[in-house]
Amino acid sequence: MKAVFIRVLAKCNLLLLPLLAKLGFWGVGAWALLDSSTIPVPMDAILAVYVWNDKSHFWLYCLLAAGGSAIGGLLPYGLGRAGGELFLLKRVNRKRYERIRARFERQEFLAMMIPSMLPPPTPWKACVFAAGVFEMRIVPFMLAVFTGRMVRWLVLSLLVLKLGPGAVGLVEHHRLVLVAIVGGLAVVGFAWWWMRKKRAGKLKG
Repeated sequence: MKAVFIRVLAKCNLLLLPLLAKLGFWGVGAWALLDSSTIPVPMDAILAVYVWNDKSHFWLYCLLAAGGSAIGGLLPYGLGRAGGELFLLKRVNRKRYERIRARFERQEFLAMMIPSMLPPPTPWKACVFAAGVFEMRIVPFMLAVFTGRMVRWLVLSLLVLKLGPGAVGLVEHHRLVLVAIVGGLAVVGFAWWWMRKKRAGKLKG
């Protein structure tokens, strides 16, 4: 079954490639939308090719890809919001479910932005699904996805400009280092948020 799915996926990508290639700048946004909503594609490699072939507009490709990803993420988000609670409760018990909900609601923006920054095989769609289940508001959700993707692809683009398209392989090889860096940024972000809340009198202690 898995082999059949992979073959079908490959055929879909081959059929879509000529069509999306004709869209120019907008093609990278369409790839990102497709990747986030339904069919997974090697988005980092695709973006690297766009950037390498048109270096002066790397920022525009990142912008369009981040926007496409945020829009495409609305599909798994909507599925989670429509009935994902029952689906999730079949896989975790109620106590663990409530713990996940509490952690997510304490810092939902970072909970969505950080996975959006990380390269595969981060379970990004699962995080998007959870955002829908826990009823994260749509605008903060899209901003979190957009911000995370923008940071990720700007970093990748700068590496491509410096090292060439092979930078994609470098990112994959040093995935754990990237996770550690992003984790450190998350800690800093949470500390900043906590201090702001405390100064505003919304936290005790």
